[in-house]
Amino acid sequence: MDTRALVFDVFGTVVDWRSGVAHDIRRLVPDVDAEAFADAWRSQYLPSMDRVRRGELPWMNLDELHRASLDVLLAEYGVPDAPESVRAELVLAWHRLDPWPDSVAGLEQLKERFVIASLSNGHVALLVNMAKHGGLAWDTVLSAELFGHYKGDPEVYLGAARLLGLPPEQVMMVAAHVDDLAAARACGLRTAYIHRPQEYGSKAAPPPVSDPEADLSVHSLTELADHLNT
Repeated sequence: MDTRALVFDVFGTVVDWRSGVAHDIRRLVPDVDAEAFADAWRSQYLPSMDRVRRGELPWMNLDELHRASLDVLLAEYGVPDAPESVRAELVLAWHRLDPWPDSVAGLEQLKERFVIASLSNGHVALLVNMAKHGGLAWDTVLSAELFGHYKGDPEVYLGAARLLGLPPEQVMMVAAHVDDLAAARACGLRTAYIHRPQEYGSKAAPPPVSDPEADLSVHSLTELADHLNT
């Protein structure tokens, strides 16, 4: 493989979204089941993006999508009178998620040889804040926002390769989600699957251990670095 750059899904692949969001829910809305609320909030992620894809909503960044679904969920969970300050702070929970234990070291090892960049549905401001919070050493921050499309759409993967000045086959998409990788492969990118068994908590159905269609399947970013840096 003549790989020159790696682009990374972020939520669930590089950072632990569930623990971080649940922590802030527990702190700010103590009367609800924080883990269940975090799961319900995340479950609105794809449906809300699909509404944008279908033209039912204009282009919205992730803060705006998260806020719209949050307002609905607060009512459903019995806290419809949560103040504006709490709602705004909850949306910002997605900006300060902690990396998985292997992420910072893995990214730093990979950066020694490759260009590394985010490629997330999160918008640029969110990704920059998250990188500062977690010490994520991106060479550049790439976001669906730059292309006016969410991941799954080819414009995101091909746009990332174009902005990096590389043909798609020299870019590797790294993700913990097989659908993301399948969409990237359809655009000619290389792919690496990261097994993140705790992304949805210990009670959820476990994700697949590997992606047989991916070029590599590993259990951490440090393991990915060991494979690619040899």
